[in-house]
Amino acid sequence: MTTRVMLVSAAAGQAQREVRFDDDGPLSEAGKCRARAAAGALPAAGRGLVSPSVRCRETAGELGLAVRTAPELAGCAMGAWRGRTLAEVADGDPAAVSAWLSDPDFAAHGGESLRQLCARIAGWLAREAQEAGRVVAVVEPDVVRAAAVCALGVPEEAFWRLDVPPLTVTELSGRGGRWNLGLGRPLDRR
Repeated sequence: MTTRVMLVSAAAGQAQREVRFDDDGPLSEAGKCRARAAAGALPAAGRGLVSPSVRCRETAGELGLAVRTAPELAGCAMGAWRGRTLAEVADGDPAAVSAWLSDPDFAAHGGESLRQLCARIAGWLAREAQEAGRVVAVVEPDVVRAAAVCALGVPEEAFWRLDVPPLTVTELSGRGGRWNLGLGRPLDRR
């Protein structure tokens, strides 16, 4: 029994351009246009899921996908940093930013640690692996990173070594408790 998971990273919003911890803002107009242009590029899937964020839901809508919201696919909860730019946080507490980038257990911002995010996504992948077929999920880039870390069985410290551009597809195929990983192909109609 093979499970295929296609993780689509959401189109860009204003927060990404401003290097802002997500504030659940909408897609930018350019992001909407790019997503709309990619509509029809994904194969049919038995299950369609979307992270609860506005930009993920809007991306799924622009792609023309029939999806249900999956709270377990939310991006990393950033607590007090939510809505602030990385520069603002770094100016106010450079040691905290350094710890966040180097310690997967750091959660002093009052949100979720990267280790907790990875564990949540690993649990979701394990549940998905119980059912054969194709799953398409529109998610935040940190969810894609967490899934890649889990699929490869690498330490959470590798999280920051993975770049996930907007509107790319990361494919996981799993059988027998093992995942193969196809990274970041552009989402476009070929």
